[in-house]
Amino acid sequence: MTVLVLTRPTDATADLVIAELNERSVPVCRLDPGDFPEALMVAARIDSDRTSWSSVLRGQHRDVSLADVQSVYYRRPGTPRLHPEMPEEDARWAQAEAQAGFGGLLYSLPCLWVNHPHRNRWASYPPVALAAAVRSGLSVPRTLITNDPGEAREFISALPGQVAAYKALGTTHPSDRNDRPQALWTTQVRSDEIDASVARTAHQFQEWVDKAYEVRLTAVAEQLFAAEIHAGSSASRIDFRADYDSLTYKPCQVPEPTAAGVRTLMATFGLRYVALDFLVNPEGRWYLIDVNPNGQWGFIPDLRAPITHALADLLERPTS
Repeated sequence: MTVLVLTRPTDATADLVIAELNERSVPVCRLDPGDFPEALMVAARIDSDRTSWSSVLRGQHRDVSLADVQSVYYRRPGTPRLHPEMPEEDARWAQAEAQAGFGGLLYSLPCLWVNHPHRNRWASYPPVALAAAVRSGLSVPRTLITNDPGEAREFISALPGQVAAYKALGTTHPSDRNDRPQALWTTQVRSDEIDASVARTAHQFQEWVDKAYEVRLTAVAEQLFAAEIHAGSSASRIDFRADYDSLTYKPCQVPEPTAAGVRTLMATFGLRYVALDFLVNPEGRWYLIDVNPNGQWGFIPDLRAPITHALADLLERPTS
């Protein structure tokens, strides 16, 4: 039986898990759905005598039968890349057909997923995730989602210190000057900085929490791995992703009420893996600010090996 890893050609996080599975002599097939249809072929059949698709994927380096897949590690795969000479209108249609056909075959696999993309997508919407977090017993900062400049000014003016955190509802801007995805970091904003451009789309504003430190909590099935993140620069104090080189880490314990809330949140979305970011104030209260069902974890040195082993265990023995 095979572990299918769906990821881009270069992904250091997937590499850690694949190396661990190889060390254990677990059969692994690494594929990027972005290779379809130019460098990846599929042939799938179903009829009244079969309860699932009989399918073979033929890649550049190896073939795999979907019937042999016991678990899937879904780690930021690419999207189908079409022939560059295809006319734009045809390409839009072909892209949709590729996603529905090839993607649909993969999504139909009746095995363990870490995580199924449909579950990832649902948990990735901040309004859905924050509401589920509150229902799970977790604390979140006061949050406003709006396209009304007046509402934004009123919300910020009522906050302690009259300052809010502006956070993109997605993770990236479509592109920078080099046509690559560009991260949008958290920024501080005051009411007098709100202008009419707020009306042009949805914006998320959160109460600015005076933090002692942040925590990245990574959950693999029932296991929780947490580390304090201490900022060493002004930029990382606002958003730690803006300056990784300044950060220091310290593994920490998770308060039991928070641990119970995290497990309830995972059950709500049907997740077997999730990365969560918390702000911890000087009184020790944990505020959940981000739910990332496909987040990275290799950047925390002391937790890299334990999380790698936990993921490999889950993928190797999906029914245990």
